[in-house]
Amino acid sequence: MARRPFSLSAYMAYARGRGAAPGATPPARPEGSLLWLHAGGPGSARALSALATRLKIQRPELTLLITGEPDHAPEGALRADLPGESPAEVAAFVAHWRPQLGFWTGQELRPALLQKLQQAGTRLVLLDARDVPWTSPAPSWVPDPTAATLQFFDRICPVDEPARRRLRRAGVEDSTMPTLGPLTDSAPPLDCSTRLYEEMSGVLTGRPIWLAAKLRSAQEAEEVLHAHKRAVRLAHRLMLVLVPATHDLAAAVAEVARDSGLRLCAWEAGEMPDENTQVLVTEDASELGLWYRLAPVAFLGGSLVNGHGGEDPMEAAAHGIALLYGPNVGRHLPAYSRLAEAGAARIVRDFDSLAGALSQLVAPDRAAAMAHAGWDVITQGAELTDEMIALACGWLDEAEIA
Repeated sequence: MARRPFSLSAYMAYARGRGAAPGATPPARPEGSLLWLHAGGPGSARALSALATRLKIQRPELTLLITGEPDHAPEGALRADLPGESPAEVAAFVAHWRPQLGFWTGQELRPALLQKLQQAGTRLVLLDARDVPWTSPAPSWVPDPTAATLQFFDRICPVDEPARRRLRRAGVEDSTMPTLGPLTDSAPPLDCSTRLYEEMSGVLTGRPIWLAAKLRSAQEAEEVLHAHKRAVRLAHRLMLVLVPATHDLAAAVAEVARDSGLRLCAWEAGEMPDENTQVLVTEDASELGLWYRLAPVAFLGGSLVNGHGGEDPMEAAAHGIALLYGPNVGRHLPAYSRLAEAGAARIVRDFDSLAGALSQLVAPDRAAAMAHAGWDVITQGAELTDEMIALACGWLDEAEIA
């Protein structure tokens, strides 16, 4: 038997001294195979959910368990709290759930839990490994257990070369980390009526269009309309499609649009835009798939005004569209940062900078370049998801034979 590294022995001694904290009674574990998903990083739950949802299509009998960030969970998934690191807590968690597979995200490691899972035969994958320091619950006087803990993973997927180099320095073999790239939500584009798309494409031929999607308040709609007024001075045929996030916001957004003095088309009232239409107003996001396909540029709402945290940009990026967003996107900052770094999204601070960005992106080649960059990000995430699904299915087959 290989000798345990001193750093890990020291950590386990610390963990034994912590004692078990009382916890809630977990839900019952169904029979059959179980996939455990730990969303340890901001925004990672949605990407894990997309991966697990696709895996469930191939393995409908698979039970899903999620721990960590509560912002998103796959449909039908069970939820549980991550246990403490005392021997009793990790043993109870592993004995109750008995996961065949585990996908872990986030830079905080749980050495005692991960060791126990590996000893119990759980195949473990670390996704979205980044070039930043790893942490654990240990105090500073305990030797860093990172290098020893990373050996518990069967596969590690660094997001880029700097992350791979950090992992190499920690002793991770190249054979364990064959895949580069971030895990992203690679859900398919939204549904859209082919007939309606063809009809609207004909109506709007030759007109520059942009979309303000999922606006979260009348104040945000007012900022967007101010930007549109300024952009129209340079592109007089430019048309805006205004989409509130929910039907409850429709009346307030429509009132702001009427007060703007711009020429409106009320979509749900059965009106069709003509050459004089400056703003097309909708009542909710039910036909957003249509507008994402028709507009080459979209501003994503919930981001110019405080209090909403922004909208997930990956849904829009999957349609091949240049993205603009405000500074208040805390709930989805990693996704926006990834798209911005790739050149697929641009931040705007107010209606003035939004108008300036629009005036530049009216040029089709500039919007197309941003849209292409976004598509590259989505495609990269889809390739990683495909590889993880194939890997998981193979491991599940092995577990069933065993």
